[in-house]
Amino acid sequence: MITEFKCIEGWSTIVHWAGVRFSDLAAACGATSPTELPRYVSMRTPDEKYYVGWDIEAIMHPQTLLAYEMNGAPLTNEHGAPLRLASPTKYGIKQIKRIGRIEFTNERPRDYWAENGYDWYAGL
Repeated sequence: MITEFKCIEGWSTIVHWAGVRFSDLAAACGATSPTELPRYVSMRTPDEKYYVGWDIEAIMHPQTLLAYEMNGAPLTNEHGAPLRLASPTKYGIKQIKRIGRIEFTNERPRDYWAENGYDWYAGL
């Protein structure tokens, strides 16, 4: 998938991602539509120091990926190896790097940047 990665600070770059659609992960767990799932998704890094929350409709967008490659090569540590979120529907602050935990929940999850003054949805 080729997208424009947009930073909330105003810069952007074109990126070629490879990975698995988040919606395919949900389908593998038995859900085929957002109405069959809890309302939100919480994701955390392995050390749990960074965390984001997504509404289920946004994360199920067909272009939201669990990415393991960037620009034709495996992700580097700097870009979120071994697995990160990539989506053209949200700013970079919502595209968590180094995913360690994914949790479906009906309670709106904590979000690192929302707790620091940014919009919880941070969408385009």
